[in-house]
Amino acid sequence: MIGVVIPTLNEVEFLPALLDDLGRVLVPLDIVIADGGSSDGTLAAASGAGVQAIAAPRGRARQMNAGARAVAGHWLLFLHADSRLPPQARRALLHAVVDEPQLEAAVFGFSIDLPPGWKRFIEVGQVLRQRMYGLAYGDQGLLIRRELFEAVGGYPDMPLLEDVAALRALRRRARVRTLPAAIVTSGRRYQRDGVLRTWLRHTAIIFLYLLGVRPQHLLRWHDGSSRA
Repeated sequence: MIGVVIPTLNEVEFLPALLDDLGRVLVPLDIVIADGGSSDGTLAAASGAGVQAIAAPRGRARQMNAGARAVAGHWLLFLHADSRLPPQARRALLHAVVDEPQLEAAVFGFSIDLPPGWKRFIEVGQVLRQRMYGLAYGDQGLLIRRELFEAVGGYPDMPLLEDVAALRALRRRARVRTLPAAIVTSGRRYQRDGVLRTWLRHTAIIFLYLLGVRPQHLLRWHDGSSRA
C-alpha cells in the first residue's frame, strides 16, 4: 500500500482533479489531506471523494509530516494539490513499487502547465538544476519508503525550501531516482506574477540558501502567497 499525503490550503480548484487521477492508480492507496486551515471547499471536496482529511499546523513541512503520521502504507507519496498524474506517471508509480525492490526513494520528472515557449524554458532549467545539484522541485512529488522517511526525520520544520533540505538529507543516505514519467504541475504562480520574474526569484532564493542563508531570512524574497 502507498500512503499518499497532500498538503492543502484553499485548493478546491485543483484538488478534485488530482484525486480523480489517484483513483485511477492500480495499487491500493491510503490518501490523507493534511489541511492547514482552508476556508473554501477543499475539505468538502476531500469528503466528497471519500478521502480522509486532517487538520494540521499551517506550513507545508508541518502538514506533510502530520499527514505521514496519519496515513498507512510502507510507501509514502507526497504530492502538491495542484499537480496531475497523467497515465504515464501512474504506470511509472505502479512499476516502481511493484517491480523495483531495491528502490528507496524517487521523484517524478517535471512538467509545468504554461504556454509552449515558457514551458520549455522552465522545464529545461529544472532539468539542468537537477543534473547539476541533484535538487528536484517539490512539485515533482516524493515517493519514499516509510522507514527511510522516518530515519531522516521527515521534512525539516522550515518556512520554505523544506523540499530542498529533505532531498539533500535523503541523498546522504540513499539514491533518489527520477522516474521515467512526469507529473504536471500548475503554472498559476508563474502566470500570476510573471514567468521570468518568478523564475528569477525562485532561482535567487535557492542560490542564497545553498550559500548558507537561513530560510527565515529568505521569506521576504518569497512570493508572499500562502504555501501548502
